Amino acid sequence: MQHSLWQSVLGEIELSIPHATFVTWFKNTELLEATDECVTIAVPNIFAVRQFQVKFSDHIKQVLAKHDIEAKRIEFIVKTSGRKTTISRETTAQHHSDIDRLTAKPPSSQKTGGLNPRYTFSNFIVGSSNDLAYTACQAVAQYPGIKYNPLFLYGGVGLGKTHLAQAVGNEIVKHQPDMRVVYISSETFVKEFLESIRFKKKGFSDKYRNVDVLIIDDMQFIANKEKTQEEFFHTFNALHQNNKQIIITSDKPPRSIPTLTERLRSRFEMGMPIDIQMPDFETRCAIIEAKASLSGVELERETIEYLANNVKTNIRELEGALNQLLAYAEMRNMTPDITTAEGLLGNVRRSRPQHVTAKQIIDKTAKYFSLSASEICSAQRDKHIVTPRQIAMYLLRSELHLSFPKIANELGRKDHTTAIHSVEKIEKSIKLDFTTREQVAEIRERLYA
Repeated sequence: MQHSLWQSVLGEIELSIPHATFVTWFKNTELLEATDECVTIAVPNIFAVRQFQVKFSDHIKQVLAKHDIEAKRIEFIVKTSGRKTTISRETTAQHHSDIDRLTAKPPSSQKTGGLNPRYTFSNFIVGSSNDLAYTACQAVAQYPGIKYNPLFLYGGVGLGKTHLAQAVGNEIVKHQPDMRVVYISSETFVKEFLESIRFKKKGFSDKYRNVDVLIIDDMQFIANKEKTQEEFFHTFNALHQNNKQIIITSDKPPRSIPTLTERLRSRFEMGMPIDIQMPDFETRCAIIEAKASLSGVELERETIEYLANNVKTNIRELEGALNQLLAYAEMRNMTPDITTAEGLLGNVRRSRPQHVTAKQIIDKTAKYFSLSASEICSAQRDKHIVTPRQIAMYLLRSELHLSFPKIANELGRKDHTTAIHSVEKIEKSIKLDFTTREQVAEIRERLYA
């Protein structure tokens, strides 16, 4: 009953707001309870709560009224990984107060273990590109040393690996303050190790082998350092043997790190290697809107979509473009809009394709698989052609938001159900199969390189 009612409500709302807005904020919502006294709606994160309270609450009430639900109030539930948290206006205000406190320079007492208190699960935007990593990190935070040990996060620069890894540490410290959590970059590990040899310092091994959680960032930088790898190998064994949690980040999966010793590679792969991909359009929109909200600014939808469409490499560059826009507008006491964004970010548009075309996607996909575009668009059903064709269809949908009939037409197909099947198959495969995830990610990088 609740499900069918909410689907009807969502159907009406989708017709009255931009598609990107609907996908970003309404797609992952759920109606939990509906009475004349109170309507309870589940949303994916606390940033969505503010958007619904400020922008969508009245609209939802109007649509519910058409279905004979005259709700006096609407409550929102943050529902993540099976857990629910009721959010009122008071708790939302408290959350923003916490964010303000954390964005200030933290005192030295907060830097224990090298963790940055700004990195938390609550201010991490979850999308299809990182939902598996986010869920795994939450499980590790809840059961350190038991679930997914070691946890190996990998992906390109600026996609959120460090944020997630440190969010685990902060969550553990919050709920289990007696646990010893240490975050360190591989560069610092190498430096301290070399100093311990050079100056005959004692205690280096004990420092990292007597912790409950060790988080080491950018593991790829120790790949060509044999002595350091040997030391980390013994540290890894000591921690793992005692059921201590190990979290590692890298820009590549273990098997792709050059000159990494085989014994370390096998240990990194025995736990849970997870990749974080480039955020899709909807996730980029959500990130921009959330970051702008934290600065007390509400951007127009077209401005958000302009930024999301023109910065597709990583989250850091996306945040940099947003900060540039907000700072410029603040200095001139003006409202940040799409005209200002176009003027400021013209260099971004010149350095990357303003619009990726269907032909570019098909050509890049064909070239990646050593095929010709004509082969992908042909009627051949050989496996070595079918999979690239399905990936091309998926990219046409995810990058250009083409309709299924249009996708089918671009690939020389008459029946659009083939496109629907292909997109659904690749969406599922991306979540379950490392090879497909890697292929799609590499083709995306080539598109926007």
